[in-house]
Amino acid sequence: MPTAREALLDAALRALADRPWRTVRMVDVAALAGVSRQTLYNEFGTKGGLAAALLRQAADGYLTGVDRALTAPAPERPAAVARWTVRAADADPLVKGLLTGVWGERLPRPGRDVPGRDVPGPAELLGLARDRMAAASHPMPPVRCERALRLALSYVIVPCPPGGAGTQWAEPDSWSPITPMMTSEIDTSFSVETTSPRKTMP
Repeated sequence: MPTAREALLDAALRALADRPWRTVRMVDVAALAGVSRQTLYNEFGTKGGLAAALLRQAADGYLTGVDRALTAPAPERPAAVARWTVRAADADPLVKGLLTGVWGERLPRPGRDVPGRDVPGPAELLGLARDRMAAASHPMPPVRCERALRLALSYVIVPCPPGGAGTQWAEPDSWSPITPMMTSEIDTSFSVETTSPRKTMP
């Protein structure tokens, strides 16, 4: 059975799916969760506190997925994390906002609706994912891990257009055309750096 906090976060997400955050009322969230308003305020304090908790939950869920992707065989880990990043952003507008810093009018926005620095910004979240990749893919340098993530973010920011391979963009489980493309680009990027001649000091 979910805790009151879990029920309230789930209720807030359901409310957000139906209407913009600015019109979501605390009383409605409490009613959806089946708890009192006092319980809601005890858990989160303010609407800004609730928004911060939603965004932290989204960030934690994304990073949990990164950890799960890193259980793939070592050579496949960068591509696995890249694919997860695109899937997560496509499935959850909050994750997309956290990764890109682009927030629609429907979403709670850090700095406007969320007080202080309660949630990671795009650079911080990218760094957390990169550090996890580097730790799991040793001796792969962090710069290569970051390159894979930035490639994934390019697909998040500019998705495939309608038609061709892009027709499958809305169906994460049928991304067979996009997966080899991302994998190839990541592998090529790494091999270019690995095999390129380097100047050495005399």
